[in-house]
Amino acid sequence: MKLSKLYSDLPEIFEPLLFSQGLNVVLAEIRLLENRDKDTHNLGKTTLGRLIDFCFLMQKNKEFFLFKHYDRFENFTFFLEIELQDASFLTVRRSVRAASKISFKKHEAANQDFTDLPDWKWDHLDMPFDKAKEMLDSLLDWRALKPWSYRNGLGYQLRSQDDFRDVFHLGKSRGADKEWKPFLAHILGFDGHLIDLSYEKEEEIKLRKNEAKIIEKELVGNSEDYDKIDGKLLLKRQEAKRRQTLLDDFDFLIPDKEKTDLLVDEIDKKIVSLNEKRYSLKIRGEKLRASLEDDQILFDTENAALLFRQAGVLFQGQIKKDFEQLITFNRAITQERRAYLQEELSEIESDIKSVSADLDVLGKRRKELLKFIKNTDIFDKYKYLSADMVTLRADIVSLERQRDFLARRRELRERISLMTEDLRQRQKQIESDVIDKRGDSSGFFAKIQLFFSEIVEDVIAHKVLLRVKLSEKTKHMEFKAEILDESGNATSAGLGHTYRKLLCVAFDLAVLRAHLDASYPRFVFHDGVFESLDDRKKENLLAVFRQYAALGLQPIITLIDSDMPVHGEQEGPVFEPGEIILTLHDEGDEGRLFKMPPW
Repeated sequence: MKLSKLYSDLPEIFEPLLFSQGLNVVLAEIRLLENRDKDTHNLGKTTLGRLIDFCFLMQKNKEFFLFKHYDRFENFTFFLEIELQDASFLTVRRSVRAASKISFKKHEAANQDFTDLPDWKWDHLDMPFDKAKEMLDSLLDWRALKPWSYRNGLGYQLRSQDDFRDVFHLGKSRGADKEWKPFLAHILGFDGHLIDLSYEKEEEIKLRKNEAKIIEKELVGNSEDYDKIDGKLLLKRQEAKRRQTLLDDFDFLIPDKEKTDLLVDEIDKKIVSLNEKRYSLKIRGEKLRASLEDDQILFDTENAALLFRQAGVLFQGQIKKDFEQLITFNRAITQERRAYLQEELSEIESDIKSVSADLDVLGKRRKELLKFIKNTDIFDKYKYLSADMVTLRADIVSLERQRDFLARRRELRERISLMTEDLRQRQKQIESDVIDKRGDSSGFFAKIQLFFSEIVEDVIAHKVLLRVKLSEKTKHMEFKAEILDESGNATSAGLGHTYRKLLCVAFDLAVLRAHLDASYPRFVFHDGVFESLDDRKKENLLAVFRQYAALGLQPIITLIDSDMPVHGEQEGPVFEPGEIILTLHDEGDEGRLFKMPPW
């Protein structure tokens, strides 16, 4: 599958661009001296890759140049002609104004112009965006990517400058590992579906654990077991049923007796007990305060020396020193003891506050019970007991809620345990798959490794090692590309931007070549590939591009003329006839991809 033609319905501004079957070069010539030292020239070589992506139905983004400068591009409709696997052609139509309405037309001959094609002649007209992506996925029929969409693989076919930062993790997919690692593993010959499932399982476990944390918060202070809650529920429900019967019969004899028993046997006893406790705490508190006041060292060595001199007794030297050391020692002990006493006093004061609060509650409850017992109005008693029933039912609802939380927590714990074991099994399967595929010297991954290393060695005379392994900690796949020295040891050369870009180019080409016999795209777009390379390496890389074009691939590269490879002592043009498909320059708007002022 290759690109055939890109054009618009405004050819005076955007001229039709025909792609060749082999190497395609987009050359930007910097003809004005004042522009030679600029980093960017806004001629459109990078924009071309973005425009191809737009025609392959990239998601609409307000920062994308067509929409960011909507006033300039709203009248454009673009057409991308694609050569399919069976040598037929497909044209995709997408406008800027109606970017979510896509049309398709299959045809037998190349280089068509469908700008004026009537609506009824389109095979699929103005399809909704999501349906259109599904349709394009079906029409392209890149079976080697399945079960992933063609959009997953397109990132490695359209490398912008931002995508050269990492060989494997593209700039356009900076999301979580699960968004790109399973697909990458798949195109390298591993079981990407297993990896995808493991990420899904991890995500599910994480969600269930978060749910369990929420339930744990709900159960704080209510850590009772099922049997205790079930017992309480049984008693509360029975009590509610009994009280409702009494209310229905207006029978308050039993409630009067119960309230009296409650007042005498529980409330009054608790009040007496708490008062005794508060009294005891206050006595202890007073004793602690007294101890804190008494813990003072009153002996002063200077005063003692004066007193001894007046009495005619020597108080100097070792005697004074011993007394001072004794005082220092006692002061240290006293300070430590005071800290303990202060801490104990704080605890006692806190306990007194707690006991006082409990006494306030019991006092109010006692007052209510006395009022109920002394009250002779039957309707007041009915209202009082009805309020009790509301409280009782609320207790029942609370207990039922606790029971539900406990059941959900137990269910989650069992489920998490099963899912964790399932995840371990999947990780073992992934590990076995990686070891088997990595160790197969004639397997698919080995082919990519060899092609990858050959390209790099042809360009910079160094081998490169493509590594795939599982993280010891996370059990996730990790991908590395390491340039090797003459001894076969990894060097830091791949860390530089220039060599990292070369590794990206080599990786993309190696993957395409490994899939030559499969239903897989044949084109690849690389922006500014020769930038920063020395002349010899540029020449070597150009030879690689031509070699891969001869194999049936369609490399599309962009460069500025100052990065042009050289032939050494050979004369003549660097590029062969037909390789340069577009020449841009800085001598006015006519030299730009879009023949309009820059934006």
